[in-house]
Amino acid sequence: MTTKDYGKAPFVTNIETATLENTNYRTALWTGELLQVTLMSIPVGGDIGAEVHNENDQFLRIEQGHGRVIMGESADKITLDTEVGPEDAILIPNGAYHNVINIGQEDLKIYSIYGPAHHAHGTVHETQAIAIAAEEAEEHGH
Repeated sequence: MTTKDYGKAPFVTNIETATLENTNYRTALWTGELLQVTLMSIPVGGDIGAEVHNENDQFLRIEQGHGRVIMGESADKITLDTEVGPEDAILIPNGAYHNVINIGQEDLKIYSIYGPAHHAHGTVHETQAIAIAAEEAEEHGH
């Protein structure tokens, strides 16, 4: 399968295969007006980056690897701290501080579903550093 953003066209895929084949930190697979699906590959020792999304709830599913999920009101008020592995789903309410850290011995392969779309159509971030730089540029209007 060619990894590209197939949204807003009707689309069907084997999400497990697409997730396992993704080697980028983040790849937008489908971006619609009200929903987005992204694929993530987090290297050993890496993380998705502590963040809060005030505009959407989020669903994550682990397809490969082992991680640690932390979630709560803020970095100082963590109410959930648990390990996750293949086939586990993580449900993140809007406004929740959260992070997923790869604590395993292989890349952590995740797909994420949320609405509305959080990233521009066609987004591909090969690494977390590229993703952070792109998000900072967006915040500053560059």
